[in-house]
Amino acid sequence: MAGGRGLLRSRTVMWSPRPRRRRRVVFTTLSRKTTVVPSEPIDARTHRVLSGASRVAVLEVIRADGPLDIQAIATRVALHPNTVRSHLDRLIKAGLVESSVSARVTPGRPRLSFAAVAGTTSGPDDSYRMLAGVLAGAIGASASEPGAVATEMGRRWGRQATPLDEGVGPLDGAGVVDRIVTLLDDVGFAPTVRGSDQAVPIDAAGDPTVIELHRCPFVEVAREHRDVVCAVHLGLMQGALEQLDAPPTAVRLEPFVRPDLCLVHLAPGATGAHAEQ
Repeated sequence: MAGGRGLLRSRTVMWSPRPRRRRRVVFTTLSRKTTVVPSEPIDARTHRVLSGASRVAVLEVIRADGPLDIQAIATRVALHPNTVRSHLDRLIKAGLVESSVSARVTPGRPRLSFAAVAGTTSGPDDSYRMLAGVLAGAIGASASEPGAVATEMGRRWGRQATPLDEGVGPLDGAGVVDRIVTLLDDVGFAPTVRGSDQAVPIDAAGDPTVIELHRCPFVEVAREHRDVVCAVHLGLMQGALEQLDAPPTAVRLEPFVRPDLCLVHLAPGATGAHAEQ
């Protein structure tokens, strides 16, 4: 265009991605936003796909209120729809959830709804819980000090469940907390570290680290045999600490501060023994 060279101008725009906010998912969000009553407790030990609290939450919501679409699930569990979609993919591959096309009354893409697969709400978990109840009752009736026996059983469990990383030096306080939280999550306690959404280093104030346990995989047995089951769970953490060269006395379990909540207190000194030398 003659004489129009100045009409078109190119402009260079410097693009930088917006910082992504880290979302902290706390299982108690479910109780605040909706009431979820699962048909059966979900055991993350046997359903390996349920490796974290958020995926357990998605499945429990679907079992309680399904079929639901992605947006409805995301609203209930306070997760981004893309995150929910990723969880659903894993649950579908594991055979725990199935999808179906919902009829639409308005034009647009077909909408998918998700429901729990029939027959997956019960299974070997019931037998494991029955066995746990029998064992807990036997320990309580036969042992002169059932709590001590149960704690030692838990310590053996904790040592076996905490593999050592070769070539990795002693852990600091944050590293020990991370390993304990991972262990509790694998077992099915849906743990969250209190105050982890704040920019304060663990142990910075010299206070114990508090881990909230929002589920108990053996809650029915624990309510009947609390002295045994809770002692096993305390021993589980003590054994893990021993395996990490941290003092086993650094952990304290506060059971059932609410019907749906237990607290774990980790002392500030819960670091690898070699790190203290």
